[in-house]
Amino acid sequence: MEAAKFVPQDTATQESKLHFLDYWRIIQVRKTVIIAVFLLVVITTTVVTYILPKTYMSTAQIEVQKDLSDIPLLLQGQQQSSYDPYFIRTEFEKIRGQRVLYPVIEELSLSETLSKRYRLTSKLSQEDTFQIIKKTIDLQETRNTSLIEIRAYSEDPNEASAIANKVAEIYQRVRLENRKSSTQRGIDALKLEFTERSKTVEKLQQKVDGLRKDLGVSDVGDSSQVTLEPETMRMFERDRVNAKQMFAQTKTLHDELSGMTRPELRRVIPVSAPDEALNTHLRDLAKIEQQLAQSRKDYSDEHPEIQKLTAVAAKLNQQIEERIEGVLRGVQVTMNRSKSVLDELEKAVADAKKQDGIKMENYRPYFAAKRDLETENKIRETIFLRILQETVDDKIPKNGMVDIVNRAKPDETAVRPNVPLNITLGVIFGLIVGFGLAFFIEYLDTSVKTIDDVERALHSAVLGVIPQNVGSLLEEGADSPHAEAYRVLRTNMLFGRTDPKANTITVVSGGAGEGKSTTIFNLAVVFAQNGSRVLLVDSDLRRPSLHKILNLSNSIGLTNYLLKQNTLEEVVQRTPVPTLDFLPSGKLPSSSLGVLSSAQMREFIAIAKERYDFVFFDSPPIMGVSDASILCSEVDIALLVIQYRKYPEVMTVRAKQMVDKVGGNLIGVVLNNINISQDSYYYYYSGYYYDYYSKHDDGDKYGDKYGDSYEGSKKKKKKGSEKPTEVAETTVKIEQKF
Repeated sequence: MEAAKFVPQDTATQESKLHFLDYWRIIQVRKTVIIAVFLLVVITTTVVTYILPKTYMSTAQIEVQKDLSDIPLLLQGQQQSSYDPYFIRTEFEKIRGQRVLYPVIEELSLSETLSKRYRLTSKLSQEDTFQIIKKTIDLQETRNTSLIEIRAYSEDPNEASAIANKVAEIYQRVRLENRKSSTQRGIDALKLEFTERSKTVEKLQQKVDGLRKDLGVSDVGDSSQVTLEPETMRMFERDRVNAKQMFAQTKTLHDELSGMTRPELRRVIPVSAPDEALNTHLRDLAKIEQQLAQSRKDYSDEHPEIQKLTAVAAKLNQQIEERIEGVLRGVQVTMNRSKSVLDELEKAVADAKKQDGIKMENYRPYFAAKRDLETENKIRETIFLRILQETVDDKIPKNGMVDIVNRAKPDETAVRPNVPLNITLGVIFGLIVGFGLAFFIEYLDTSVKTIDDVERALHSAVLGVIPQNVGSLLEEGADSPHAEAYRVLRTNMLFGRTDPKANTITVVSGGAGEGKSTTIFNLAVVFAQNGSRVLLVDSDLRRPSLHKILNLSNSIGLTNYLLKQNTLEEVVQRTPVPTLDFLPSGKLPSSSLGVLSSAQMREFIAIAKERYDFVFFDSPPIMGVSDASILCSEVDIALLVIQYRKYPEVMTVRAKQMVDKVGGNLIGVVLNNINISQDSYYYYYSGYYYDYYSKHDDGDKYGDKYGDSYEGSKKKKKKGSEKPTEVAETTVKIEQKF
């Protein structure tokens, strides 16, 4: 089977898929920090809450109105009070001002009380007491009303109620005093102005009297626009108006009658211009015409009666025509006479006005002085009425300028500190600080945390995830929960190598203490338990440790062989696993530090490849010692061990770059020391095996179930055994993930 190629996932897609899981992982990993900070904040909040002195609150409620009287002022209608938010806010500042609080401090002796409460050696000044009391008073406006709540806070409930009530009383008193003081100042100013105006009026009156006497003005009435001879002017004007009306009427009648025919005149004149004679002739003519019409029924036109009546009718018609002509001439004469009278009257009025204008021009100074006098009189009268108004208004009781609606009463229930609220806020703040600190520490932590971090930074596959607290598999046994993690690593290594003949392996790490020696030891044990002939070489010449795990001697070893002091058979030691041999490091002379880069080392590797199925070389950290780089360049396969959350990611990247630089074949990465129970992110990689095999203690040993390769393992499975098949299939699924 060909090894699965590693293809790095898109970073953005990966982050979006694991976004929630990453947050949950951080919370689990940093839960100790979160819990510690949370408890510290909550306990501190609770202790401080119970240590703080109790504060009590009392509330007095007052109604505040603008200055209004119980009855309307003089010359004014009923006053209307409108809502003014600026007025209420202004009164807030006045209540908290010195004008109100200073008397409160004095009447309640608050300076002495606070000095004793704070155990001061000297009495507080009034200003210092004012600053303290000002902070203990809170004012609130009842929405859409003119009611103000005065809230006073104190460690003594009786003192709190006394302060609230006293503030209300002093404010009420100050408002009344301000009103009276301002009113009196206004009255005094008006009286002064009234005196000055009276003097001005007196001077103007003397001037008017002198002008009237000097100019000989006979002024009747108070108006400065009256004419010098008002009765004559009124008579002329009345006659002129009457004449004008008469002329208009006669002219209209004349124009109407002149345009009518005789029959129309006979009908209209009796109505428009009544004439007794004409009316008599018209009535007689009507009778004759009736008789004539009746007689013509009995007689012919030649009959003497008919001829008599006809002659009478003709005479009457002649008389009617003569009267009509007379009426028309009378209307003409009346119109002409009315026109003459109108012209004479208009001429008389014009002459009178001309004479009046001349007189008015001569008397202009008098009338100007008279107008000034009248103006000053009006101003003086207005000021007098205002004085009278303010004087009366000052004596009228005011309608609730400040009305104390509810007086404050002592309340034995403390409002500060609010224990439930403080503890709740402490819990919330503790959680916020705890989570915030956890995520901040996580942000500062640049070490490797997830498989995705490794694959994104190194572009190498993670072949195995080793749990925390792993020891020697020789002591734990092949069926231990930890052994399966190394079997998964072994399988992935076999699939990851491109050359089936590549059997020399070294495990390197960027820094010390990342579990490199434990990893290579247990990996060698797993290979040996699966039937492979394995040689484990402790090539960490400066700090050898594998002999301690096996409890073997390190007196002779690799250095002795490379220096040709001993043969290979003499330095190789047996282990409790029959197929596992061990070659300790031996003592390293100071003159042989470069022994790993010698020809003897390359010759040893070639011999070991032929004698053993797999050869494992332990090495020092690659960042500090050159030996690791030399081993990477000489062996077939290199594994990079990264301890979870130990070193910065940049150090891991540098270690991988050093392996690539010397030409090493890095086939993958091993994540070591993972706390499966703490970080659920890794449960799906190795926790399954831990849980599964820890619950099946009677399972088969897996050391004999796998051979040198996956195909070899299938050949060596026992027939009828289902557990190894299940484990193998599960292992294949995990292998394919990489």
